[in-house]
Amino acid sequence: MPFNIPILLTWLRIVLIPLMIAIYYVPDSWIDWTGRDMAAMLVFVIAGVTDWLDGYLARRWNETSAFGAFLDPVADKLVVAAALIMLVQLGRLDAILAAIIIGREITISALREWMAQIGAQKSVAVSMIGKIKTVAQMTSIPMLLYHAPIYGIDIQRLGTWLIYIAAVLTLWSMGYYMRMAWPHLAEHDKKR
Repeated sequence: MPFNIPILLTWLRIVLIPLMIAIYYVPDSWIDWTGRDMAAMLVFVIAGVTDWLDGYLARRWNETSAFGAFLDPVADKLVVAAALIMLVQLGRLDAILAAIIIGREITISALREWMAQIGAQKSVAVSMIGKIKTVAQMTSIPMLLYHAPIYGIDIQRLGTWLIYIAAVLTLWSMGYYMRMAWPHLAEHDKKR
């Protein structure tokens, strides 16, 4: 297993997950709810920044690896899934939205693995709709974690609208990836 700064940043993202969750289990005498929300939001944002930074550094320093390519999306999905589950527990997100987003991530990960096995991984490469979905999702989650108004702006409402948009884009992108993969899957089945 290679070890370099980009992989260290990916591991840091995974280590931040229990910290983000533990913030809500700290005794009330240590921190109030607004402080908890701010701390959890900051941990999530730091995790998001490390996601961008590890990829940037790996490419810039030519330190890409098969292990890094495997670990990076796993870390991303774990951070998002943990945050979504926490938001459901806090009553800030409907469970159906969390299930849609997490279910799509599992489905597309499995699809990409299958497509790689049959040599057609390029047909399910990241699309623009997938990138827009990620932006909506990664913007909405910190808003839902923070929860309080900022300068009179209802962050909870804005985050809720964005997570609904992310859920719609999640289903749309899943349909897109399935449509792109279907001919390859059908072709593979004919060869068997």
